[in-house]
Amino acid sequence: MGIDGVTATDYETDAEANLLDLLGRMKSGRYRAPPVRRHYIPKADGGQRPLGIPTYEDKVAQRAILMLLEPIYETDFLPCSYGFRPGRSAHEALKDLRAGLAVEGLGWLIDADIANYFGSIEHKHLRGFLDQRINDGVIRRLIDKWLAAGVLDNGVLQRTEEGTPQGGVISPPR
Repeated sequence: MGIDGVTATDYETDAEANLLDLLGRMKSGRYRAPPVRRHYIPKADGGQRPLGIPTYEDKVAQRAILMLLEPIYETDFLPCSYGFRPGRSAHEALKDLRAGLAVEGLGWLIDADIANYFGSIEHKHLRGFLDQRINDGVIRRLIDKWLAAGVLDNGVLQRTEEGTPQGGVISPPR
């Protein structure tokens, strides 16, 4: 549940009116992206993973934009790419890896991870990636609003010039 306390059940009580209102605000630029609520979950190494929990309405708005962006960027991926892709899973990646090692006789396996990539990506670089393919002003304004919305952590609003809060529909998990 986001900072507004509205649940899916609450929102669905008058779903059609809520969705029409949301669409109107998104198209007109009146939509205000609320900060996400910070929540921490334990990591295997003893650390904590920060998640950003959006409001329910923000999740709906993000899903709409994700549905527009996914087909545009999906063309960049190779069949062997699995991370954060629709219809792909870690189990499928392991199955293909096992087949590659056993059947193809591959001898090397490299596991690489960029520590805190999504938490540290600079907003100007992210906007630069978007500049290459996304010209629609409505979509760009919404993404900018989400980047600028900030995170409410223990009652303190934090705004940054880098990173995306993980946990929303539009941002991949860490």
